[in-house]
Amino acid sequence: MPRIKKKGQAGAAKNYVTRNQAVRKLQISLPDFRQLCIWKGIYPREPRSRKKVSKSSTASTTFYYAKDIQYLLHEPLLQKFRDRKVLEKKISRALGRGDVGNAKRLDDNASRPDKTGKPRYTLDHVVRERYPTFVDALRDLDDCLCMLFLFANLPSTSSVPAKMISRCERLCLEFQHYLIVSRSLTKSFLSIKGIYYQANIQGEDVLWLVPYKFNQRIVGDVDFRIMGTFVEFYMTLLGFVNFRLYTSIGLKYPPKFDAAKDDNAAELGAFTLEGKTLVGKEEPKKLQAAPHEVDPQTQAAVNKVLETIQNDDRGTDDTEAGADDAGEGDSGTIDKFKPAAPGGDLLPQPDDDGNSHGTLFSDFTFYLSRETPRQPLEFILKAFGCKRVGWDPVLGDGAFTTDELDPSITHQIVDRPPVEAVAEPDVHEEDNQTSQKLAVNRRVPGRIYVQPQWVWDSVNDVELKEPHLYAPGASLPPHLSPFVRSVQGAYDPTVPLEEQEPENEALEADDDADETIEGMEASREEEGENEDEDEDEDEDEDEDADVDDEDEGDDADEEQGNGELQPGMEVEIDDDESEDEDAQRQKELEAELAGAPLKSEPANAKARAKQQARKALSKKAKEEAEDLERAKGMLSKKKRKLYEQMMYTNNKKSAEDQKLRAKRRKLEKERAKGKA
Repeated sequence: MPRIKKKGQAGAAKNYVTRNQAVRKLQISLPDFRQLCIWKGIYPREPRSRKKVSKSSTASTTFYYAKDIQYLLHEPLLQKFRDRKVLEKKISRALGRGDVGNAKRLDDNASRPDKTGKPRYTLDHVVRERYPTFVDALRDLDDCLCMLFLFANLPSTSSVPAKMISRCERLCLEFQHYLIVSRSLTKSFLSIKGIYYQANIQGEDVLWLVPYKFNQRIVGDVDFRIMGTFVEFYMTLLGFVNFRLYTSIGLKYPPKFDAAKDDNAAELGAFTLEGKTLVGKEEPKKLQAAPHEVDPQTQAAVNKVLETIQNDDRGTDDTEAGADDAGEGDSGTIDKFKPAAPGGDLLPQPDDDGNSHGTLFSDFTFYLSRETPRQPLEFILKAFGCKRVGWDPVLGDGAFTTDELDPSITHQIVDRPPVEAVAEPDVHEEDNQTSQKLAVNRRVPGRIYVQPQWVWDSVNDVELKEPHLYAPGASLPPHLSPFVRSVQGAYDPTVPLEEQEPENEALEADDDADETIEGMEASREEEGENEDEDEDEDEDEDEDADVDDEDEGDDADEEQGNGELQPGMEVEIDDDESEDEDAQRQKELEAELAGAPLKSEPANAKARAKQQARKALSKKAKEEAEDLERAKGMLSKKKRKLYEQMMYTNNKKSAEDQKLRAKRRKLEKERAKGKA
């Protein structure tokens, strides 16, 4: 007789445990369990059948893998949590007995981990377990940087301590210094949420978001305990990553930190980097300059060996001379990968200089006006090769120069429109807020003035943009995201509207334009009729009709008179009119015999051409739809559903692109009207 299986002893019920069962098994509190799961990377799981997994009548909402909870039983942090819980019990027991002195002594010991008190724990072993290789840590660095940069901009509260904020800010600035030295920053984008940055670190693309420097308001509907748990782990992770990155390029970690400069808002200027990359460049020159005696016999033997090698290589050099000459002719050019068919995917093209990102602003000296965002501009300029960035002393310490009239400044970034001011006599007055020495609307001769967007657009395209397009007060070009790839058939704001507009949309756009023109003419005619009614209120409708017929006759005579100026065109026009009249007469007779109303057709040649084009498009679309239906009939049911889902997504995207094109068409029409 086979053994009877009991319920909950095998299958899905054994593979999953509820959250309450996990907490009881680990013997820790629920907040500690949540904290431990975040650090170890263990998340709730959704079983296929809750009914089979649940062992009780009450519906459980959270399930975990039983193997994950079994893995947590061997975690060293569990003992730390239990020791902290024991200490808290001792303090509460002393307060319950009224022994305030003993409770205070225990609490003081708990705040000093160097003595016998609250145990200290580290997350180093957790980082090593979750990221066996350094590449794994780089791939998970996006969320880490987003969270740390967010907390670096938050104000200190009871839920967000000041020490956590200062440590986050320090780690972020150390990471930015590595990007500046290694020239790893590649792209940046200004969005509503903040500033996006992308860097290529050892072959891995890392993308993170930095919020703007605004005063943040802490709201109560955000659980900062959970976010603080993530931040505590991410601070340990970024510390490991910064140490590995600094040592990989020969820099000493951590860099020297000047607290006095940091108090004066120096930020990046508060750190001093040390290492072989910065100070070890003169050692090879000293080695070359050192005297070295050569043995004459050894040198003679070496010369003989070199001569024999050169004689052997002459034969091969002569045979390969032709190939080398051909190669030398093409050495100055770089092969370009062109698509084999029009509209194909574009391959990444090779670059003449692989380090063009690091030398984009290396020849310039920038000065930041006090209304510009200093922190992102300083970082992005230095990351792309500029070592001389000055700003107004109001923005903080650490500038290359605070003198706006410094002759070495080549570019000045301003973010205020030019103000027309009346010329006033020079009055020497001290300004205790800034060292601004120029009067209103004054410019230093020979200096280029641009808006901040010029820096971002130049960085994303890896070329210096024309400064006059970004002059103060100028209407800036659109700031497009460098992370969006252009897809064939989708809306592309950089391409003219005529080149990417389908035929049916072009016809609809022409119809809309004609409707607007007809509406304007109709409004003008209504205005004229209202004036006529005001002048001649006693005239009958028959007389008005006669007058209209006479006007139409005059217009026809004028048209015929204009036609007489071009004899070559007169015969063609008459033939077309006669043919149109015969066709119209035939249609009237057919409609009279059938007893159906006659369909009115447009008399204008342009309108007829549009109508014919529209009919051709509708016929073509109908044929394509029929071919598509026949092709779908050959597919299986599964593939047909998959194809329909794909077509639904494509139609949705095309509808969004059509809306964007219509919006752009409307804006262009408004601009044309404004210029007219």
